[in-house]
Amino acid sequence: MANKIVVHYADGRILKGNGYDFSTEKPNFHLMPLNAQGLDKIIDVKIRSLKAIFFVKTFDGNPDYNESYEFIPGQTPYGAKIKVIFSDGEVVMGTSPGYDLDRQGFFLFPADPQSNNIRIYVVSSSVR
Repeated sequence: MANKIVVHYADGRILKGNGYDFSTEKPNFHLMPLNAQGLDKIIDVKIRSLKAIFFVKTFDGNPDYNESYEFIPGQTPYGAKIKVIFSDGEVVMGTSPGYDLDRQGFFLFPADPQSNNIRIYVVSSSVR
């Protein structure tokens, strides 16, 4: 099954599409960009070239929504609460069941349940 993902490259490029074979154990995965026609349009994405992979509910999101960095009182978080500051200054907050900067990356689950992001795969080399 395909995942709706938004790929943020370390150099600032952004690419939206469907990912089919992402694994935290592999150095790359394949992405079918939005509106691409045919298998020859599939892109081989090298994880080391990325900032993060955002697994999203919708490709459009809601640009007027201001994401909350507050955790829901009384809710038990899944993993450790963390604040990630990317090299480009972007900040995300959430929880991570496996935060370890010695690995290629780690998953972060947003603090805000209304976020368009379901989960974010943060590439360790892109973190300050």
